[in-house]
Amino acid sequence: MGVEYKDYYKLLGVERSASQEEISKAYKKLARKYHPDLNPDNPEAEAKFKEINEANDVLKDPKKRQMYDSLGPNWQDGQNFQPPPGFGNARFDFGQGGGGGFGGGGDFSDFFETIFGGGGGFHPGGQSGFQGSPFGQRRSAKGSDAEVEIGLTMEEAFGGGKKSISLKEHVPGPSGIPTMQTRTLNVNIPAGIKNGGKIRLSGRGNPGRGGGPAGDLYLKVRIQPHHQFTLEGETVLYDLRLAPWEAALGTKVTVPTLEGSVEMNIPSGISSGQKLRLRGKGLGRGSKQADQLVRIMIRMPKQIDPDQKELWEQLAAVSNFNPRS
Repeated sequence: MGVEYKDYYKLLGVERSASQEEISKAYKKLARKYHPDLNPDNPEAEAKFKEINEANDVLKDPKKRQMYDSLGPNWQDGQNFQPPPGFGNARFDFGQGGGGGFGGGGDFSDFFETIFGGGGGFHPGGQSGFQGSPFGQRRSAKGSDAEVEIGLTMEEAFGGGKKSISLKEHVPGPSGIPTMQTRTLNVNIPAGIKNGGKIRLSGRGNPGRGGGPAGDLYLKVRIQPHHQFTLEGETVLYDLRLAPWEAALGTKVTVPTLEGSVEMNIPSGISSGQKLRLRGKGLGRGSKQADQLVRIMIRMPKQIDPDQKELWEQLAAVSNFNPRS
């Protein structure tokens, strides 16, 4: 299967005879329109942003633009390719990352990487061009980084430790058709990692090209909902239910935490919604470790018998407390 030709002039909406200033203006206008910060969660805008960056990377550079113009849309027809005078003696080296300015070689299209080497440099007539094309062999390049999401319980995030995770990935099959394969990794979870935190696994990302090293794999943590606790950033929140007389008189209760239960003294006269603090029982580590908050929730019995009702009436008669004052 061939690589689809990309018309960089069409992507930027300029003529092939456009000046560098016209190209720059067109690029800036489109970059503002499709910038990911202005189009959150819009994969189409992100893809368009990468395309116009790729086009600008070539057309803003006189050497790259000259080579691109020389190749033209029939660049793959090797026997019909007629290089301009002196092209065979030219040497272009565009440096690491291809100068793309939007995330490195992994974000360039197949067309860009075939022509310009995905950041590895292009050397017509030498040994550093492209394998399987009229230009020689492709230089080695590091593989791109990859990111996957992993789910952790709050207890796993709090305590950290070893965890085995399984990832599904596409790999080339015997016939060249991609197949799905499961890869199991043993990961060391840092204690106190927060929701959205990332764990870097060096050399576990996408494979490199031409013998180049693999990229890195980033595991993005998603902390799963808990049946007892909720998270407010890195602070753990627990709702403690009390009877009215416990709140009025004070009591001692057992309160669960992410590392086991603790005894907690509840002061007399506490109200619903008030929060008590258990220091160092939240996520994070060292001096940045967050706390656990215990939120008081006073519950009334749904049904009371006549004797209990009489006691409540006696309390109401002798009390001068006004909760609305």
